[in-house]
Amino acid sequence: MDKKNRKYIFVVGGVISGVGKGITTASIGKILQARGLTVTAIKVDPYVNVDAGTMNPTEHGEVFVLIDGDETDQDMGNYERFLDTTLTGVNYMTTGRVYQTVIQKERNLEYKGKCVQVVPHIPLEITRRIKNASEKADADVTVIEIGGTVGEYENILFLEAARMMHIKDPKSVVFVMVSYLPIPSKVGEMKTKPTQHAVRILNGTGIQPDFIVARSEKPIDKKRREKIATFCNVSPNDVISAPDVD
Repeated sequence: MDKKNRKYIFVVGGVISGVGKGITTASIGKILQARGLTVTAIKVDPYVNVDAGTMNPTEHGEVFVLIDGDETDQDMGNYERFLDTTLTGVNYMTTGRVYQTVIQKERNLEYKGKCVQVVPHIPLEITRRIKNASEKADADVTVIEIGGTVGEYENILFLEAARMMHIKDPKSVVFVMVSYLPIPSKVGEMKTKPTQHAVRILNGTGIQPDFIVARSEKPIDKKRREKIATFCNVSPNDVISAPDVD
């Protein structure tokens, strides 16, 4: 029985994909590492592919191969580089991988004749994998990047797993949303409405973000920070500006 009081940080994306969740996840891990904590990171790819080796590289990006030969997402490379660590296949999961395990367990009668259901059995397998990776690294904090964008069908079961973990132990689970604030060229003004909608969608899954990382071309100003805080139900200090850099 693992008795260490482990913490979990889930990083989710809002508005658009490719907004920088991987770098944000790796950066959060590095900051915590600098505070003397043991950190590991997990990437969730919501594709039905069992690994990234069969994904089209022009659509998904190049495959990153781990030391154990597992073919994974490029973000695993970010984690290894930022955290100066070596990760293995336990730190990577896909929808296909999770379903494959649940179906195999059902075929092996490991559910002892129960009706195997999408909920709760898929989220429970996701949770098991997260905790297994945390225990293997003996991590104080595990940072989990959930691929895709809130509002997609593909990642809903991973969000459900995160929600269930939070309900069970609210003091050990934190949510970070990385969201995009566009600046329409004809308007020239940063817009918070897409992020407001993204947070509402996340709320609809039973999750309230604790922090919002505001990605944009320019740093966020006080007015927009306060607007996000008011309409997204977070403290202004928990809205973190993350402008584009070279």
